[in-house]
Amino acid sequence: MKVTIYDVAKEANVSIATVSNVINKKGRIGEKTRKRVYEAMEALNYEPNVIASALMGKQTKTIGLLIPDLANPFFSELARSIEDRSHELGYNIVICSTDYQEDKENKYIGLLKQKRVDGFIFASGFEKLTRVEELMKEDIPIAIVARDYPNFSVNAVVIDDYMGGYIAAEHLIEKGHKKISVVAVDIYSNRERIRGFKDALSKHHLQIAQEIDFIGEIDKNHMDVGRKVAERYLQCEDRATAMFACNDLLAIGAIQAAKQAGLKVPEDLSVVGFDNTNIASIVDPPLTTVSQPIQLMGREVMDLIISVFKGEREDNVRVTLTPTLVERESTSEL
Repeated sequence: MKVTIYDVAKEANVSIATVSNVINKKGRIGEKTRKRVYEAMEALNYEPNVIASALMGKQTKTIGLLIPDLANPFFSELARSIEDRSHELGYNIVICSTDYQEDKENKYIGLLKQKRVDGFIFASGFEKLTRVEELMKEDIPIAIVARDYPNFSVNAVVIDDYMGGYIAAEHLIEKGHKKISVVAVDIYSNRERIRGFKDALSKHHLQIAQEIDFIGEIDKNHMDVGRKVAERYLQCEDRATAMFACNDLLAIGAIQAAKQAGLKVPEDLSVVGFDNTNIASIVDPPLTTVSQPIQLMGREVMDLIISVFKGEREDNVRVTLTPTLVERESTSEL
């Protein structure tokens, strides 16, 4: 038979109300009593019925996290950071990878609503936030992470994309590069990175070497696409001596293209990425990249949505984090 809260109370020799308060972290419960209840729950293998709690208007301590691509190291590292922080705060995370497909996102949202999650965190792969708007109208707590939507009023933790692009350009200019190409997916965050990149070039009376060949945002295999775009750039007679890629996978694709063309990185072509995922330090050569504070980003968005649950913050809070440049071996003096 399924173990109930009554069984736990009997095992721990406390009242049902005490067990309930321990589970929901309410009331003034002594540490010895709390420990005894936890030991009884563990001994009986008791699992609280979160769905029943939700139907009674209580929190399920569960949050839905929707990300576009778990295979992308940036999103997998971000998801891990969010999950780690949620565990520290006593919450559970249900991670759903949408594969950049709106129908999958809609399906997951429906399933998570049936599970009565307390809220949603979106690292959305889409420019339009129709479903997010619908959830907000239902007063379901929402937070956006990693993708910027400046004209949309929502809780968000983002990076200063403009500054990230600016410092990437400054680094390459300091290395003596004047002919620089850009590889990018066509989304708002990357357009901001490119705006910062262009402004830094303009300050030095420079321009991007080739017209940007924007990649459609639904493409998943960024490494392969980055390689193909870089191949086209490298075939130009007056080719660039450096490339800025708006994520690490695109940058690695550019490095592969250079090697296949018989060029050495960084001697013949310097490459700068964006994100500073774990893969950046193990690629050959190790990648110079603009670092997003991924661990901090995950913690911040989790703290933000929990503070909204508790009524400690109003909605539509925007947290902007600062990027830094991590110099490794994929860039050198011209």
